[in-house]
Amino acid sequence: MHPQTPEALVRDHTVYSCVMGSRAFGLATEDSDTDRRGVFLAPTALYWRFEKPPTHVEGPGEEQFSWELERFCELALRANPNILECLHSPLVERLDDTGRELLSLRGAFLSRRAYETFTRYAHGQRRKLDADVRTHGAPRWKHAMHLLRLLTSARDLLRTGALTIDVGEARASLLAVKRGEVPWREVEARMNRLAREGEEAARHSPLPDEPDRPRVEDFLIRTRRTSALHPDPYDEVVQEGKP
Repeated sequence: MHPQTPEALVRDHTVYSCVMGSRAFGLATEDSDTDRRGVFLAPTALYWRFEKPPTHVEGPGEEQFSWELERFCELALRANPNILECLHSPLVERLDDTGRELLSLRGAFLSRRAYETFTRYAHGQRRKLDADVRTHGAPRWKHAMHLLRLLTSARDLLRTGALTIDVGEARASLLAVKRGEVPWREVEARMNRLAREGEEAARHSPLPDEPDRPRVEDFLIRTRRTSALHPDPYDEVVQEGKP
């Protein structure tokens, strides 16, 4: 395998990987997929070429997706819901020293920006559900369940300053929604209530207005420098074409 391939970056340079989706949320059933997400650190030497390493890689396994560390940190600082949840998965599969430091920075990524990003994502999902109800008379119940989960998670994050993605005792009631056992009117009322509670929580949230960008940037710079100072098999790629 060529040392510059995306598959090799994921295979050899993953610093953190976890299981996401229903299994991480505590909502898995017998037919649930196993969604894997990860973060890889592209060797610094690869950035000395005109062709830069990829910012993300899909695969090589099924339902697997990874981000390069810098891209992952950028998205987390923007309070991207999927990225923040990835940082808080209870199902960690792979972790090295760089990954441990990344996880130790989880609090640095959290800010009141989460209200805007989680709300924007929720509004997009709600529009799709409403369109399904108008067109087909019912929503996609699995999507309705996950929107309730997201709204609850966002509200609790804004209330407490901590992000917990496992639904815990809410599992049974959420799975009832997924099975279509709860009338849409009741589900809709739940969504509206959670949105109001999230808005109220945002006004009094213990979270800072902005994430701790300098702390994250310091981590990234130190990590890149360490990579540059330690020889790596990837360095030979930089020498290609030289006599």
